[in-house]
Amino acid sequence: MTDSKFKGIKRRDFIKGALVGTGALALTGINSRSAEAAGVPKKWDVEADVVILGFGGAGACAAIEAADAGAKVLILEKQPQNNLINNTRMSGGIYHSPDPAGDRKALKEYAKAMFSGENIPAMLEGEQPDVSDGLAEAWAQFAPENVDFLKKLDPAFNTVAFSRFSGAAFPTFPGAKESKYRVYGSSFTNKADFNIPTMNSPKSEKMNGEAFFTVLREAVEKRKPRILWETPAQRLIVNDKGAVIGVVGKKKDGKEVCCKARRAVIVTTGGYEYSLPMRRAFLEGPGVEGWAFYGTPENTGDGIAMAMQAGAALAKVGKAASRIITAVPIRHHGLKMGLITDSVGGANSIVIDNYGNRYAAETLVTTDPSRYFFYKEAVKFDITKLMYPRVPSWMIFDDTLRSKVTITSLGISTAGFGFVPWTKDNMDAVKRGWILKADTLEELAAKIKEQKENRKLMEAANLVRTVGRFNEFCKKGNDEDYGRKTGTLGPVDKPPYYALPLYAGGPNTKGGIAANARREVLDWLGKPIPRLFTAGEISSALKFVYQGGGNLTECIVFGRIAGRNAAALKPWK
Repeated sequence: MTDSKFKGIKRRDFIKGALVGTGALALTGINSRSAEAAGVPKKWDVEADVVILGFGGAGACAAIEAADAGAKVLILEKQPQNNLINNTRMSGGIYHSPDPAGDRKALKEYAKAMFSGENIPAMLEGEQPDVSDGLAEAWAQFAPENVDFLKKLDPAFNTVAFSRFSGAAFPTFPGAKESKYRVYGSSFTNKADFNIPTMNSPKSEKMNGEAFFTVLREAVEKRKPRILWETPAQRLIVNDKGAVIGVVGKKKDGKEVCCKARRAVIVTTGGYEYSLPMRRAFLEGPGVEGWAFYGTPENTGDGIAMAMQAGAALAKVGKAASRIITAVPIRHHGLKMGLITDSVGGANSIVIDNYGNRYAAETLVTTDPSRYFFYKEAVKFDITKLMYPRVPSWMIFDDTLRSKVTITSLGISTAGFGFVPWTKDNMDAVKRGWILKADTLEELAAKIKEQKENRKLMEAANLVRTVGRFNEFCKKGNDEDYGRKTGTLGPVDKPPYYALPLYAGGPNTKGGIAANARREVLDWLGKPIPRLFTAGEISSALKFVYQGGGNLTECIVFGRIAGRNAAALKPWK
């Protein structure tokens, strides 16, 4: 399609009538130049230089940078002040901060690979080298400053080294070694434990994402921006030149508030994890019932819808920061809630499909980067049977694992913030029926077969044979089928036996609004929409696989860039 033809498309003809988010906003934008002026008010209720939508990690970093540049900042946040729970706060607090002494050219090459750039086959998806090159350049410039940035905000903040997350997630990627890539945890205690909830703890005891966001929140509050709590943004205000000059929010009492942005608006409202229409439209595979997320249920894609109404393009919205996790019957916005499940792939356990068969090397059991793609196997479609035979998958384990390991991470994600109850010995989940229990494998197979999600596919003989074969591999110390690491080859042989349903999922979706390295939002022709910026998962550049701390890293890097560039603009007249 030529540019001339593209420009001729009427904006109402594009995704006409599709509704997204909890606010039922229409996906009607296509070109910022043709976007209608969205009700420019004669009188503004509140004014600021930079208006930021969303008070998570990216919004906080943008606010800090904009305020330090001399801009007056206004933040609109849909949650209440005393119960602000975002994905940054719910995270493990892991972030990247390469050694400043590392090779910056090598760091750029590594970043480019993470962004699905020219170095990996994902370039076949249509990655734009000019965009990925700019993003990598920005990453190489700002990421090595991350430790210093956080510690300058709060000298009491500690970086914690993890043996599991010590270096690059993908050591075989170009530049991983030469860049001296480093990954750190967040803490005020000099330790980090994902199974200790610290949400209501004193600051000195906080760890993980709770510690990370505490640093940012306090730094924002010291700069005294105006914050409109319980005021979700409803729509962007666009003038007749296509520039975003403000935003309309809705207060708790239902009244609208028109906010003038003298310099720019920055959208940092998160992804679409809990938008059923967007998941149905965008997320790969069985995007509704085949996925679960363990981030905040407040991420309903509102910012994506608003930006599209202003003409924003989309970029790889079907991606997610994914692994394979458990889900519970508790629902928000009609969608299952997930729980981070690091025990998957550990000793005394296997993962099977609905028929009772293993189908891949369980996650975290190989050193190859392909371990991050286990969820891809879980969402494969069987064209011959017109079904997803691995949705859900089932984690089969014995009492050795049940009594030794907490299946989920209690300190972070939905369990740590009170959305989902779970006891350390896993028995509360057993009593609730979230974990199936049986004295024999045959009985366990029968219980799985009774579950609606299994669709009566489970075969007891398959399960018995699969477990028996795995146990033989454990005796030999060699997984002949899928090559699990020796340390994970503990047999499943101590009754009672357990089954836990597993789904593709993670903390957040990735991708959404298209943006360049300056974090200017782009229209469908690749041109910046004037005075509109973005950062965070709503416009994530990490479109390849789960990055172990990459989400928080781009909150810092791209949040700072967005705040700095937004504040540098001259006020409009």
